[in-house]
Amino acid sequence: MDTTLWAETGIQIAGVLLLAPLVEGILESLKAKFESRKGPSIFQPYYDLRKYLSKENLFSAKSSIFFMAAPFVTFSIYLTISFVIPVVLPFPVFFTPVVDFLGGAILFTFASVIQIIAAIKSGDNFSTMGASRIATFSAFAEPTLITVFFAVAIISNSNNPYLTESVLVSNRSLYLSLTHILATIAFFMLLLFETGRLPVESSGMMELGMIDEAKSFEYSGRSLFLIRYSSMIKQYLLGSVFLNVFIMPWFMLDGLAGALLDIPIMLGKWLILILAVVLIEETFAKLRLFKIQEYLTVSFAMAIFAVTSFVAGGII
Repeated sequence: MDTTLWAETGIQIAGVLLLAPLVEGILESLKAKFESRKGPSIFQPYYDLRKYLSKENLFSAKSSIFFMAAPFVTFSIYLTISFVIPVVLPFPVFFTPVVDFLGGAILFTFASVIQIIAAIKSGDNFSTMGASRIATFSAFAEPTLITVFFAVAIISNSNNPYLTESVLVSNRSLYLSLTHILATIAFFMLLLFETGRLPVESSGMMELGMIDEAKSFEYSGRSLFLIRYSSMIKQYLLGSVFLNVFIMPWFMLDGLAGALLDIPIMLGKWLILILAVVLIEETFAKLRLFKIQEYLTVSFAMAIFAVTSFVAGGII
């Protein structure tokens, strides 16, 4: 048994679990500063999670067993993804050979489907409306995620995200290729939507226009803890893939000591991404709900162009 590899795997998982709420806290705090508000502490997500964990679960008499079990399944899926993609370390850890780019995209999609079905099974009309809205948008978002991962895989001739990251670090022409640039833009657009950072205008009651909130609207207590924590982990995973595979694949260190240093390095990368996300969220005009489909269509078109530009003329 390789104890060093186990230790490095533990560091990666701990990095995900510890940094995910911190990233959320920094993002919300910086957003408040842009709006000239004092805002919450950057550690507020930790306090909220602790509060949810101390509360009891309350379920509607109309909710199903699927609705009750969904938070545990969703959290388990995102925790599994943490083992198989480069979110802290630049080298494979345990279980990495089990899942490639396509497998990771399918796991993200599977978690989304679980949450949509759970919202429908909640027995609440508002959650059901939000779930149908999410399903409509996901029909454009999930194919984009798979196509983007396929685009970066073909330029490196590997469906292993760790190998792709290594290839992009060592080959600047691949990094600056049209295929990689288009895939990066498409994935960033998708990242804003999937993490709920796309500026969206909802008229009337919040419940009538909610999107991501529909997934957690009827949860409480420990189930709400799992749903909110899963959302933070999902944001961290997608953002880390964007940083480490697409936009900044450098500065990731090897070895046990390097694994420990990779955690503050990742936080530094995240600070740059957080600033970009907050600038977009606070300066761009809010979209109407029906405009989200057009936004996601553009993202999907960019992903398709990334693939076709490679197939049509190689790496440009």
